Amino acid sequence: MTGGDEPPEYNRDGLRRRQSSHHEDNEDLLAAAQTVAPVSPTTYHVEPPRRANTDPDAAVASTSSAVDNGTRTATRASIDVGPRVRFSTDVERQLPSQSKRNSAGASMDIGGDGRRASLPKMKSGAPELRVDTQGGAAAGGAPILGQGTVLSPTTASPTSPVAGSQKSPISPAARNRGYSLRRALFHRTIEDQATSPGSIIEMQDTAGSSSQASTSQLDGVHDRSTPSKKRQSMVVVTPVAMDFGDLPDRNKSKGYKGTSALPNWENWVEKKSKRIAISSKVRDFTTKTKKFVLRIQEIPPSKDGRHIDLDCSRKEPLIDERTNKPYISNYIRSTRYSAWNFLPRQLVAQFSKLANFYFLCVSILQMIPGLSTTGTYTTIIPLIFFVCISMGKEGYDDLRRHKLDKAENNRETKVLHAYKNTGPTDEENIPTSPSGAVGPLHWATTKWHNLQVGDVVKLDRDDAAPADLAILHSGGENGIAYVETMALDGETNLKSKQTATSVSKVLTNQDDVAICNAEFVVEDPNLDLYNFEGRVKVNGETAPLTTAEVIYRGSILRNTPNAIGMVIYSGEECRIRMNANKNPRIKAPSLQSIVNKVVIIIVIFVIALAIFNTVAYRIWSNQTEDKSWYLSNADVAFFPILTSFIIMFNTMIPLSLYVSLEIVKLAQMFFLNDIDLYDAESDTPLEARTSTINEELGQISYIFSDKTGTLTDNSMKFRKMSVAGTAWLHDADLQKDAAKRKLLEPKKKNKGKGKKPARKSRDVQAVEESLALREHVVDPASTSRSSNEASGASGLQRSGSNWKSTARPGKAQPELLTKDMLRYIQRKPYTLFAKKVRLFLLSLALCHTCLPETQENGEIEFMASSPDEYALVHAAQEMGFLVINRDSRTITLKIMPQGNDAEPLLETYDILDVIEFSSKRKRMSIVVRFPDQRICIFCKGADSIVMQRLKLATLANKKVVEIERRASKRKSLEAQYAIARKSEQIERKSSVGGRRSMTLSGAARASFTIGRASTTLSRGSVSGNRLSMVGTVRQPVRDELDQWLTEREHDVDISSVEENSLYYSPRPSAQLNRQSLALSFSSDPRSSMQFEEMDEFVEESLVADETAVIERCFQHINDFATEGLRTLLYGYRFIDEQEYISWKKVYLDATTSLINRQDMIESAGDHIEQNLDLAGATAIEDKLQKGVPESIDKLRRASIKMWMLTGDKRETAINIGHSCRLIKDYSSVTVLDHESGEVAQYIADAILNINGSKVAHSVIVVDGQTLATIYEDKHLTALFFDLAVLADSVICCRASPSQKAGLVKGIRKRVRKSITLAIGDGANDIAMIQEAHVGIGITGKEGLQAARTSDYSIAQFRFLTKLLLVHGRWNYVRTCKYTVGTFWKEMLFFLTQALYQRWAGYTGTSLYENWSLSMFNTLFTSLPVIFLGIFEKDLAASTLLAVPELYTKGQRNGAFNFRIYAGWMFMAASEAMVVFFVMLGVYGQAIFTSDQGMFALGDLCFSAAVIVISVKMQLIEPHTRTLLILIPLICSIGGWWLWNLLLAVLYNPHAPIYHVRNAFTHTFGANALWWLTLVLILACVVVFELGVASLRATFYTQDVDVFRELEKDEGVRRRFEEAARGEMPVSLVGVGVGEVEVKGVERVKTREEEERREGEVAEMLAMRPVGELGRGGTDVEEALRGAFGRVRGVE
Repeated sequence: MTGGDEPPEYNRDGLRRRQSSHHEDNEDLLAAAQTVAPVSPTTYHVEPPRRANTDPDAAVASTSSAVDNGTRTATRASIDVGPRVRFSTDVERQLPSQSKRNSAGASMDIGGDGRRASLPKMKSGAPELRVDTQGGAAAGGAPILGQGTVLSPTTASPTSPVAGSQKSPISPAARNRGYSLRRALFHRTIEDQATSPGSIIEMQDTAGSSSQASTSQLDGVHDRSTPSKKRQSMVVVTPVAMDFGDLPDRNKSKGYKGTSALPNWENWVEKKSKRIAISSKVRDFTTKTKKFVLRIQEIPPSKDGRHIDLDCSRKEPLIDERTNKPYISNYIRSTRYSAWNFLPRQLVAQFSKLANFYFLCVSILQMIPGLSTTGTYTTIIPLIFFVCISMGKEGYDDLRRHKLDKAENNRETKVLHAYKNTGPTDEENIPTSPSGAVGPLHWATTKWHNLQVGDVVKLDRDDAAPADLAILHSGGENGIAYVETMALDGETNLKSKQTATSVSKVLTNQDDVAICNAEFVVEDPNLDLYNFEGRVKVNGETAPLTTAEVIYRGSILRNTPNAIGMVIYSGEECRIRMNANKNPRIKAPSLQSIVNKVVIIIVIFVIALAIFNTVAYRIWSNQTEDKSWYLSNADVAFFPILTSFIIMFNTMIPLSLYVSLEIVKLAQMFFLNDIDLYDAESDTPLEARTSTINEELGQISYIFSDKTGTLTDNSMKFRKMSVAGTAWLHDADLQKDAAKRKLLEPKKKNKGKGKKPARKSRDVQAVEESLALREHVVDPASTSRSSNEASGASGLQRSGSNWKSTARPGKAQPELLTKDMLRYIQRKPYTLFAKKVRLFLLSLALCHTCLPETQENGEIEFMASSPDEYALVHAAQEMGFLVINRDSRTITLKIMPQGNDAEPLLETYDILDVIEFSSKRKRMSIVVRFPDQRICIFCKGADSIVMQRLKLATLANKKVVEIERRASKRKSLEAQYAIARKSEQIERKSSVGGRRSMTLSGAARASFTIGRASTTLSRGSVSGNRLSMVGTVRQPVRDELDQWLTEREHDVDISSVEENSLYYSPRPSAQLNRQSLALSFSSDPRSSMQFEEMDEFVEESLVADETAVIERCFQHINDFATEGLRTLLYGYRFIDEQEYISWKKVYLDATTSLINRQDMIESAGDHIEQNLDLAGATAIEDKLQKGVPESIDKLRRASIKMWMLTGDKRETAINIGHSCRLIKDYSSVTVLDHESGEVAQYIADAILNINGSKVAHSVIVVDGQTLATIYEDKHLTALFFDLAVLADSVICCRASPSQKAGLVKGIRKRVRKSITLAIGDGANDIAMIQEAHVGIGITGKEGLQAARTSDYSIAQFRFLTKLLLVHGRWNYVRTCKYTVGTFWKEMLFFLTQALYQRWAGYTGTSLYENWSLSMFNTLFTSLPVIFLGIFEKDLAASTLLAVPELYTKGQRNGAFNFRIYAGWMFMAASEAMVVFFVMLGVYGQAIFTSDQGMFALGDLCFSAAVIVISVKMQLIEPHTRTLLILIPLICSIGGWWLWNLLLAVLYNPHAPIYHVRNAFTHTFGANALWWLTLVLILACVVVFELGVASLRATFYTQDVDVFRELEKDEGVRRRFEEAARGEMPVSLVGVGVGEVEVKGVERVKTREEEERREGEVAEMLAMRPVGELGRGGTDVEEALRGAFGRVRGVE
């Protein structure tokens, strides 16, 4: 808001910089302003000084900025004359100018003449400071304390931005915000004019708006020469993001506002500052300690960067000026520990387990003399042993990482050693520098870790960069080196690197490196992978260094013979290592936190129980002990008896809890070696590098996945093309793969005889079809089969393609095959269609930058800068246009006009010019001269870019709008259907009772009741072998289940809305309602009928209709994009010689210009790339790994949210999102782009839409720069994560490794109870893998960097499905059952001890013999719970894969929580009372018994506890029971009886307390009542357990209960196996049609008998006359439908 046309200089007045303060009368505020906001919560008033004697009629000279007048200088004395500033927040009045608004922008009246000043927009969150001055009280104002009139805040609407030159010097754009507001403003408006005593300056703080910041000038600024009049002026100042959070709440004060109204303000500030000082010292000390332990060193920045001289003869290492030490070595480490921090970090980690800390405290108490009754070291020694085992396991895991680090550090590279020339040499074979300035040159082989900054390194082709290098020389053409950066940013395109211009002039060959005197100055090490700043100075000439001249560590040299570079960053200062997590956290399972809380509960219970028994003892002592003569002097003090009780009950938390759990987890880790998780192609099994977090595999809520190498297969395939209005499918690669598989597949032998096997297979197929698909779902296989049969009947053989879209698998593929297109143009070479096809294929073969290479076997391979170009050129080769040679001037093609068997034709095309691709142009062009001397330009690029350069661009735009409208209609219908289906599922959940469980169990319980006789699953209604008795009243449960699964296996797709239109084929009669079939003719002579039918697919009259061709081409492009394919549009134009010559001059001037060369080249290219004719369009498939879309679908059904974090471009990331089904066709995609400036608005809109259920599927797309902008504002960061949590998927592109880790950490910290998983295959994924709860490494093409630092490594992404849904859930359930079972058995056993104290006078006497008590957890009850934790499978693997919704049990902690813990403890307490009181009542108080001593009673309870624990853990709880259960049963129960025998024989006969010797063999062991009591106890406990389990299953049915019953049905089980066949290809071999041979001889006989009966019935029906069928036909059909699903009619 300047007062003149030219913006004033900011420092014109010589303002001194000083710190603003909020305390000393608030004189100094932040001076920065740019906009006006709509709301003003705070108003700042300036009251004039009482000593001021100024003219009340003095006018304001100008409304421009306070510092724009260079003729006046403000002094401190002049400032003091101005009014004093104070604060006010609770007074609101109406401004007279508030009603005067401009609808287009904000305006304020200035004085009474009606002139206005337009106010600019304001940034989000920026408060507004508004200063109003006027001569007297305005009308309508209210005086406050005689100081003048208070003006209320006003609301201003934003105005349009103006030129940047008109910005105020005190705006935030100047970035000078530390000047005093009083110094700036009052110099401008107060000092230079007389101020009225009643004038008021109001600084108004208003809330910010989200509009962009801009400035505008005041409309009516009066001339300074005019007489001053009494008028109102206003200065609006808006600082950016001012934070007044430290100010006290001024609303509580009355009268004067601000610090002047607070009498104790200074005291409060002083006290607060002291407290802050103490807390800051503590924080500083903690930070320093943490940095010391974690080896974090803060290095100050250098003065002007890192200076490195190019000197190959240097022997001493360079010194880092920041540390005055040599630069760090090139050694890298990914281990979590070092030799000296392993012990302290592990001690903290081990004793963060609350049970270990608890036992440490108990062991300390136990070692105090006189307190323990169970020994001194019985706790500390086992504790140390168990802790050492756990620490040793962690150390071993880290040692393996160290070995992998050592392998990388010991890799070798070549370093140039140049020796100074001391004299002539006699050796001729030693190369020397040409100038003789240095001596011999030697490329020494050096290990990576020995590299130092300044070393000159040579890279050969396919070598990886050992450090960050500044490129000095390249052996490639034109000095360009091509580098693959897939491990850094995930991009598959090769990056071109070249030497800096000043260096390239000097270094013409490799030997010049030794004599070059160059100085490199580079920036300090940082995280930024996408920007680099530096310079190089050679011979006085300086050139800039950017990312184009630097090769980062991890990059691989491709398509270049060699390259030479100088090390500028080494080791941990390399870019990729700077982005790595230097101090990865020690991962601990989230279940441990619940266990810790349970341990706290048990500790409290133990202490309470000990206190209760201690108090009871004191009462008993006073009542009984003091009166008993035989107990004289036996009194025990309070603290010793309390401690003894705590030590007695301390094993309620078993000491072996974590050690036994480690045994369980090690066994679980062993069973992760699943044959279905083995990749035969790469010979890679699953490898588990840790067992600590096995259970977290079953609790995953978020998956963060890399793209390249993780989801994709790092290969591009040319898949489709649109030419002359017809779409063609190119599947040459798929046909080759199918042929290879056919050769490898073994031939199936027909073991049957006669016609019986054929009928059998047909019946089995009918059963499977009835289970797999409903009547409303079309089977693609059956469709193609029936179509082939129909075509075979007509005499024409068709062969369908094997390809289907991964993004829309249900969409039919009506495109023809390219091989049929080639046959057509070979048969009719002179048609218009054939000419357009040849021209399009010619554009594929010419418009590229690939270089052909002839291999040793004679085949031609291509060196391409991107896999897209390789795919295009390779496809042209497969279609008969082969590039056999290319140099800088010509391209030679080998053309097969009549097929591969005919004579080839060689044609040479002259390359006139190549206008290369750039991210800004998004296209490339090549100008060639045909052999007939015609000049043509071919252009390819993004369809939106090339479309604007077509000759019929207007028509193309119109058609694209129509196509988008039709697509939007379809997407809207799909979204509505998806929302309706989602709401239906929610309603179904609520109708069952509102449980947060999966829908199927609710639906199943709504339709049938397990255990009810009418619909039990064991009945014939759903048995699959008998007729359905439900009839038309209720659909069989099997069919209902199949319908439920089918609905979830198939996504919403109503593409028939478009497929039935006329926009897909040139002749509707030829292609409408046809399947995606291609013509494949045999070698026999073709009939005329076959040729005529082939001609139907090409309509020559339509080829000439350019309008129709354009419409269909862009319709095809839209379809290709929705299928996840990457599209390109091709155009061409023939130009005459004169036009080319005139353009060539302009282009030559642009390429040789030294100023704005790139802009001039783009301008020249844009000039010739106009009025193009449409050649066609291509669609390239970025091939996904096998099974990726299906895996993502199942993971989404498991309520796992999938995020894709990649360093690739946004367009590529979105395409992959479509193809892998992260983005559905009806998804609402919100793109957050910092360049739009409306990030906050987009986030808010998306949150409102999602919360309002207006979006069927929401996807957020954000790039790395936008993410960095979001992180700068903490409020925007919180808003972004709120949106990310609500969204279904998030795609982050152009993300650095540190940003990936930041996103993972953000979700891990912000979303409570969420378990995150990160999966990747490159070095750029290490940081997020280490940051996530679970890290998965892919042993892929990017190397093993990610795999070696991960927790688990797999070969393919699809293996993640079974790893999580099956093994993860099993391990979670197993671990939970082990944990809760351990707590249950301890509570059951030791509560009997507590109950016994009532009959022992609460003296702490143990019911159990000491040796037996010490062996309880180790020998007698450990195996049952360990086996339960290892082998339990609550559901079959096929069930868990077919119904991923069952996975949610782990996400909501359904297997172990406080409710479940309370239930188990209730059972333990109840069973303990049953055991003790039955023992006491039946045996302990019996009259005629030979031994009722303490050992007999204790041994009875002990025996009952051991047997009950074994039976419950191995017979009642497990769902899967095998012969393995005999091992713990025999070892535990048999071991207990053997122990009793040993005690009876070996125990001390003179033991004073327990009479053990011969007791088990002669006294109570020979008493039948003792054994009868034991049997009675066991019977009571087992009946109690089974009864409670039955009641729970009846009234609180869980999903597991439902599916356990469903698994008993053979038909349902087969349906589950079919649904899980993709994830279990090996485990389910032979299951299905061939399951007869797998499942035994009995099933074979049963099935053959059923088939014989079915055949007899069919023969009887066939023999009946037609007239006698009547209604019988329908009845038989219904009967067969009930037995075999549905009957397929033969048409």
